[in-house]
Amino acid sequence: MTYAFHPSILREYDIRGIIGETLSSDDALHLGKAFGTNVRRNGGSVVAVGRDGRMSSPVLAQALIEGLVSTGCTVRDIGMGPTPMLYYAAKARECDGGIMVTGSHNPPDHNGFKLVFANKPFFGDAIRALGPQVAAGDFVIGDGSVILDPIADEYTARLLKDYDGIKPLTVVWDCGNGAAGRIIPDLVSQLPGRHVVLFGDVDGTFPNHHPDPTEPHNLVDLQNWVQAEGADLGVAFDGDGDRLGVVDSLGRILWGDQILVILAEDLLKRMPGATIIADVKASKVFFDEVTRLGGKALMGRTGHSLVKTMMAETGAPLAGEMSGHIFFADHWYGFDDGLYAAIRLLGIVARWTDQTLAQRRDLLPQMINTPELRFPCAEERKFQVVAEVKARLAQQGAKVNDVDGVRVDTDQGWWLLRASNTQAVLVARCESATEVGLYKLKVLLEDQLRLSGVSLA
Repeated sequence: MTYAFHPSILREYDIRGIIGETLSSDDALHLGKAFGTNVRRNGGSVVAVGRDGRMSSPVLAQALIEGLVSTGCTVRDIGMGPTPMLYYAAKARECDGGIMVTGSHNPPDHNGFKLVFANKPFFGDAIRALGPQVAAGDFVIGDGSVILDPIADEYTARLLKDYDGIKPLTVVWDCGNGAAGRIIPDLVSQLPGRHVVLFGDVDGTFPNHHPDPTEPHNLVDLQNWVQAEGADLGVAFDGDGDRLGVVDSLGRILWGDQILVILAEDLLKRMPGATIIADVKASKVFFDEVTRLGGKALMGRTGHSLVKTMMAETGAPLAGEMSGHIFFADHWYGFDDGLYAAIRLLGIVARWTDQTLAQRRDLLPQMINTPELRFPCAEERKFQVVAEVKARLAQQGAKVNDVDGVRVDTDQGWWLLRASNTQAVLVARCESATEVGLYKLKVLLEDQLRLSGVSLA
């Protein structure tokens, strides 16, 4: 009997859908069968499985495991926790694959799966190929087993191993009722200093605020608590703990590229000349600062799977995205982990004797930029629009970096236009040193969008 996934759930970097509408336990079952088949045909047999704290995650995990076992795989069930704990388990247990049941930062009625295969990200064409495989019923049959492998304490101990702070800090930790709450209370109990944990109860309804640290309104509670407690800094995590948000002692947000500069500065003292990667949305400040500090700054495509792949290809020990994904291959395993990035950042701040995080932030060149701008654009049209803009810019002799869409450098600063890999939208951003310059960049962007018939509503 044939089975078909809803066509919307097989995304570029993961599998995502709405429970009861586009995603069900039957999907999880068939994903387990297909993925387990691929693992077995690749000569493997062991798959780690974890889940976040969403209400639908236990049922999906149970069906997923059933599918994997039916192919003869041995499943190491690590239970509930953040996505990086699953990545850690796949590495530490030398698994042949891993699947995390998670809806990341999406609304409570959403869920999905993040996958690793043979120690590499499983994304793009590999994910899309699961659809035809499932439709054809192309599965191996075997008699697998399940090993309960609660790894939370081991993962927490491994995080703590790399903390290298000297002075005690006061830190506020906002778990956002997400899966990071499985680890943070125990983690902070073993750190020096004073620590305040907000919304540490894992609750898939997210009753306090949505767990997405890239949205400023989700950081208001953290900002207020940091100032009320006189804390040195505050950190926040998304729903599955693979992204990090930071505010300084004055309650000001440090964005992903600013966090990355501070991490890079410390790393480059030990590894001069090292390659540091940021995605195409990052500020010019990042690239200038890493170069000034003696590193090699590389611009990469947006997307956590793409960044991890680029790190492996270049040997970069550190990378990051504006979205707050931070990747360490220095002392760590090369995957994005918001909790580990927080530990490394706290260690840096706790070794400073002559400045605070707020003071270090003030030393960064101050630019004026837009937030991430998103324009609706039909799925079948979005990449074509970017191609049209690129062609017009080439005719004009513009200075363009086309690593991911078009990033255009001008005397006023830069502007970016790229097609989202996960939604029917175009994504844009502009940055300048002045308000006038920013206005001119936005006009240039808007002119190009209008020429391709894109509404700016």
